[in-house]
Amino acid sequence: MTSLGGRWSRTTIVLMLLAVIGLAVGWSTKAPCATTYRTPDGQIALDWRDWRQYSDACYSDIIPLYGLERLQDGDLPYKSSWVDGGDGRTRYMEYPVVTGMLQYVAMRVTKTIVGTEDSTQPRRPEVLTYFNVMVVILAVSWLIAVACTIPLSARKRDVALMALSPLVAVHAFTNFDTLAVALAAGGMLAWARQRPVAAGVLFGLGAAAKLYPVFILGALLVLCLRTARMQPWWKAFGGAVAAWTAVNLPFALLYPHGWWEFFRLNSTRPADHDSIYNAIQVFTGWQGFDGPIFQGDSPRILNLVTLGLFALVCVVVGVIGLTAPHRPRVASLAFLIVAGFLLTNKVWSPQYSLWLVPLAVLAIPRWIPLLIWMSVDAYLWYPRMGYFLGLGSPGRGNSPETFLRVVVLRDVLVLALCALVVWTIYVPRHDPVRKTGADDPAGGPLDGAPTERPRWLRPRPRDLASNEPLVGAPPPA
Repeated sequence: MTSLGGRWSRTTIVLMLLAVIGLAVGWSTKAPCATTYRTPDGQIALDWRDWRQYSDACYSDIIPLYGLERLQDGDLPYKSSWVDGGDGRTRYMEYPVVTGMLQYVAMRVTKTIVGTEDSTQPRRPEVLTYFNVMVVILAVSWLIAVACTIPLSARKRDVALMALSPLVAVHAFTNFDTLAVALAAGGMLAWARQRPVAAGVLFGLGAAAKLYPVFILGALLVLCLRTARMQPWWKAFGGAVAAWTAVNLPFALLYPHGWWEFFRLNSTRPADHDSIYNAIQVFTGWQGFDGPIFQGDSPRILNLVTLGLFALVCVVVGVIGLTAPHRPRVASLAFLIVAGFLLTNKVWSPQYSLWLVPLAVLAIPRWIPLLIWMSVDAYLWYPRMGYFLGLGSPGRGNSPETFLRVVVLRDVLVLALCALVVWTIYVPRHDPVRKTGADDPAGGPLDGAPTERPRWLRPRPRDLASNEPLVGAPPPA
């Protein structure tokens, strides 16, 4: 069996071992930022001297956020706050609840480990223990995501693209996103095994970690509408709402300002470095939709534009899903929605590309196109680090234009993958999955459903010409 329960096949074991190798490479790319040096007074300090985190391209949000988010103080996120030295605003944990509590749990484990160390000897910085604890959690999350994706693939060997993805080598430990990827993959597996409530719960928890897992419910909605099988979707939707509410409501009631911080920050963020909007501004000198804005102000027009463009993406994907001659697969529509969100959003943090990896492997199991995209997307990290190195140490690194050219190339490649997905939807004989004789391994209640358009979407027969007599009508006089 290639499942989480029961005995694994040889293929599954090999793929999991490949995933371990991929994670080991990911650790090696961050390891230079987890080294120390002796200070003149004999203390052991984190070696980020001379902007090493950028020059060695080993930067990880996990390390600075331990101090910036005040985790080192041992306080409960969302309850504790601090004053930002830049604008004097009271700040709180900036991540959604599940990701915030992940950091809290890792911090408590860290302090337990540190408490057992010999206090008479110079100690390594506590943040390094925290980093190692978090690496273990994130690595296990990615392994779970791989294990959940294997049964969803018609050709199991294609999951090697996920296990050994260049994006894993660069971004598995850049931030906390592998947890959300695991929850999304688990939700898709639960749906495939006809457990819609469990699927919804996992999607809801995923949305409370990073927003994107809930988008998969949108793909399922389109397909359930097309097949007139809405009951499983309503169960999944109910499970998602219940799970998201269960983890968010206590914090929203007890610590409303801390809970709201994630939403406030996302509304006030300008176009991020990796966004297409920033690339256009740099290459053209355009001032953006809102023009120059002050720190803390919301780019209201940009927010509306990105929301409107993503809504348009959802409408287009819905039309594709409902009108295609043959029913699309779940992964195909999910990939289009998530990719559309990233392309139109004002923020595309580098590690967000991990969201696409399992969906791409399921939607487009074509090695050459996927390896080209993954390689370019992973390479983007290096001119990005060079750009930040130049900001911190003028005269070093590379120009923003060098970095943003790769951003544009990455976006073009993702658009090309979207076009390839649409092509396989409308011409299913070119879909590698359908070529195997499978319908939709991730379809669950939809697998084996009628592939033709629903009756209410079929074109009506042409009306008979006025000079043709109707059946049963008397002949003309």
